Amino acid sequence: FQDEWRVADQAAKEKGFKLVKIGATDGSQVLTAIDNLAAQHAQGFVICPPDVKLGSAIVAKAKLDGLKLMTVDDRLVDGGGKPIESVPHMGISASKIGEQVGQAIADEIKHRGWNPAEVGAIRVSYDQLPTAKERTDGAIAALTAAGFPKANIVNAPQAKTDTENAFNAANIAITQHPNYKHWVAFGLNDEAVLGAVRAAESRGFKADNMIGVGIGGSNSALNEFKKPEATGFFGSVLISPKRHGYETSVDMYEWIKDGKQPPLLTYTTGMLMTRGNVQQVRQAMGLQ
Repeated sequence: FQDEWRVADQAAKEKGFKLVKIGATDGSQVLTAIDNLAAQHAQGFVICPPDVKLGSAIVAKAKLDGLKLMTVDDRLVDGGGKPIESVPHMGISASKIGEQVGQAIADEIKHRGWNPAEVGAIRVSYDQLPTAKERTDGAIAALTAAGFPKANIVNAPQAKTDTENAFNAANIAITQHPNYKHWVAFGLNDEAVLGAVRAAESRGFKADNMIGVGIGGSNSALNEFKKPEATGFFGSVLISPKRHGYETSVDMYEWIKDGKQPPLLTYTTGMLMTRGNVQQVRQAMGLQ
C-alpha cells in the first residue's frame, strides 16, 4: 500500500490534482473517512476495502456524499456476496497469481531434485476473504497439475492475516505431520508465508529444506532477501503498484475532469521476485 500511495503521489504531481491519503482498517473508519473526504471537497476516491462485505454501505455513503467511487485490489460485494459490478474495479487476478506461486514452487522442487512424496505443503488459509481463497486455490491447481500429491497439502487456517497468526497456524501443521523431509508454503500474502517459514525454522527446516513463495513483494519480503544468507522464503510474486496506485489515480482524475468512467473491471497479474532478480523485477515494475 505504501508503494501504491507513492505512485499515486506521482500521478497527482504529473496531472496537477490534490491527493488525500487516509488509512482505514475497519468499517467505521471507512465510513468516517468518506465523510472526511466530502468535507474536504473531494470529488471521488479509490479504496482498497478492509472488508469487502462493506460494499453496500460504502456505495451508499459515496452516493450520499456525491463522490465517485472506484475500488482497487479487493472488490466490493453486496449483501448476498455478489460483486457490485457497477463500481469500477482494478483487481489482481487472484487465481492467476496463485497459479504463479504454485508453479514457482513446483519448479523449485524439481530444480532441487526433491521427491514430491517426501514434501509437505502448508496452505496458510484465510478463506473468509475471497481473494485469499482464490490465491491458495490457484496455487494448489498449479502444484497438482505439476504432479504434486494433493494428499500432501496441509491446511493451516490463520485467525488474522499477519505473520504471528501464520506462524501459529503453520507450527500446528508441521507438528501434526512429522513424516515430511521438506516443506513448501503459500498463502494470501508475504506475511502468511513468512510466518510459515519462521515456524519451519523453529522446527529445524532451513533454506535447504523449505520453499516459501509469497505474494505482494512487500518490505517484509525485501528484508528477507537482504539477509546475508538465504532463508526458506524463496520468492514473492510482486503485484504492480504502478498500475494499482498510479493508473487508478489517473483513472479517477479523468473521470472527474472529463467524465471518462474507468473500465468496470480490470485484472492484473505479477512477476516472481527472488533474491537473484529482485532489482531487475522492481525496476520492471517501476519501483527503482
